[in-house]
Amino acid sequence: MLETGQAPPLTSEPRKPAHPLLRRKPVEQLVAEGGQGEGGSLRRSLTMWQLTMISIGATLGTGIFVVLGEAAPKAGPAVTISFILAGLTALFSALSYAELAGSVPVSGSSYSYSYATMGEFVAWICGWCLILEYAVSVAAVAVGWGQYLNELLDGTIGVTIPEKIAAPMGEGGWINLPALVVVLLAMVFLMRGAKESATVNSIMVGVKIVTLLLFIGIGVMGIKSGNYTPLAPLGVTGISAAASTLFFSYIGFDAASTAGEEAKNPKKDLPRAIMLSLGIVTILYVLVAFVAVGALPWQDFAGTEAALAQIMTNVTGNSFWGVVLAAGAVVAIFSVVFAVLYGQTRILFAMSRDGLVPKVFAKVDAKTGAPRANVVIVSLFCGALAAFIPLGELANATSIGTLFAFALVNVAVMILRRTKPDMPRTFKVALYPVTPILGFIACAYMMYSLPGATWVAFGVWMAVGLVVYFLYGIRRSRLATAEK
Repeated sequence: MLETGQAPPLTSEPRKPAHPLLRRKPVEQLVAEGGQGEGGSLRRSLTMWQLTMISIGATLGTGIFVVLGEAAPKAGPAVTISFILAGLTALFSALSYAELAGSVPVSGSSYSYSYATMGEFVAWICGWCLILEYAVSVAAVAVGWGQYLNELLDGTIGVTIPEKIAAPMGEGGWINLPALVVVLLAMVFLMRGAKESATVNSIMVGVKIVTLLLFIGIGVMGIKSGNYTPLAPLGVTGISAAASTLFFSYIGFDAASTAGEEAKNPKKDLPRAIMLSLGIVTILYVLVAFVAVGALPWQDFAGTEAALAQIMTNVTGNSFWGVVLAAGAVVAIFSVVFAVLYGQTRILFAMSRDGLVPKVFAKVDAKTGAPRANVVIVSLFCGALAAFIPLGELANATSIGTLFAFALVNVAVMILRRTKPDMPRTFKVALYPVTPILGFIACAYMMYSLPGATWVAFGVWMAVGLVVYFLYGIRRSRLATAEK
């Protein structure tokens, strides 16, 4: 019998798979290794409320403060329906996430779930998609942060950051310096440790919820019924295309699952945090989008990444409220960068512990209990993306990586129900197996709606991932070394 916290042997499965690509990591081992890193362990310090705030922090703000300007020109006033469609798609996958997070509470999120159910090769593909999802999401949100920072500076001291250092190449600039700065600021806070980071995040989440409620209260006075007609000028195709882009806005709900090895009571708190955060975010998104397209003609959203601040100024005729909104957005978007960057580091932590990426990503600082080297490397990479890549391409690339990973989570639930039917589950997917099947279909449909250029970029990213796996991961995997 194993001692508490002792990992089971890597060869604990009764039969080896026919091929190395299909080798699976036992669920028991995944759970037993929780928190263990190189030279130290992660600390269990996060409550259910803090986990919920991490998920809301990683989600709320992205679609409303940044991507709304990308989606409204595609769907017109029906962008509100696009938010609902994207939210329903996220809900199917959120239910699957909640079941797996309560059963397998580890930092690897869908990567770890895939490893336990579909084997190492699929797990690697999922992990590689999660790197795309989280890292590119950080960069995309950071790009929008600079736009609101300019609004704030202009409204308070009458200056703006020169375009040459506030926009990436291809959009009139050389480098998006504000985007780089916000990622580096998040890095500084994350290096302090999970508990301290969660406290800072909770404060920022409170600020952005109040900011969005303020927008709803003031923006509703500027609604003009004529702005809602025609409801869907570009038809169902436009609604679907916008929903595919806006799915990017919901990816943060799974951030709580990346904190599985730092939660005090993960089996109960993770499912609750995932579902609660998604519910709060969806309600706020729909309300803000409805008010926004009612107060500003949908054609006017094109080319702007700070639309809400402009609406506040237009409705009140006073720049003060636009400045207040911009200040709230600066805090809100920083919170998204902060929380998503946290999730990225924890996924790489799990992959590193399994030997699929270098050990440096699993090295834990004994003083802070944080993977500090991991945080620095990831932050520099995301900062470089934010500084040089335009927002639209980043948002679409994030969506396709997310949708692929979410599709695998729905499959993992069904496999684990068959292979381990008696496993204790603190949360179960409703209407099984209909719900995970619908979740998989919805993700596949959303992926199909994305433009061809996004698929090309995704194909290139996956090709690079396969090269990395076959040159490095397949030989250095802990499961592989245990078989020798």
